[in-house]
Amino acid sequence: MEEVKTNMPPDKRDVEENKLISALAYISIICLVPLFLKRESKFAQFHAKQGLILFIIELFAFIPFFGTILFIIAVILAILGALNAWNGKYWVMPVLGQFASKLNI
Repeated sequence: MEEVKTNMPPDKRDVEENKLISALAYISIICLVPLFLKRESKFAQFHAKQGLILFIIELFAFIPFFGTILFIIAVILAILGALNAWNGKYWVMPVLGQFASKLNI
């Protein structure tokens, strides 16, 4: 699992205070909660943006066959993201994490 490489160490207080909400950000539309209510938390915003990308991918799950594959991938990434958030880590999702980092919300 790849962690974000930054020049600054993560704010331990921010991470500790926002682990739960960051882990919940990977559960479908719940990603909007930290996205709009935890704007001051870099940790929560990081995970909420990745959760938003996964939510968009999950919307495509309604496409027969192709959607099933996307949904399975999204569930696996959501579990990994939630576990990493719960453990206080900045984990970049493969491929999709690049898109999340470019979101200016």
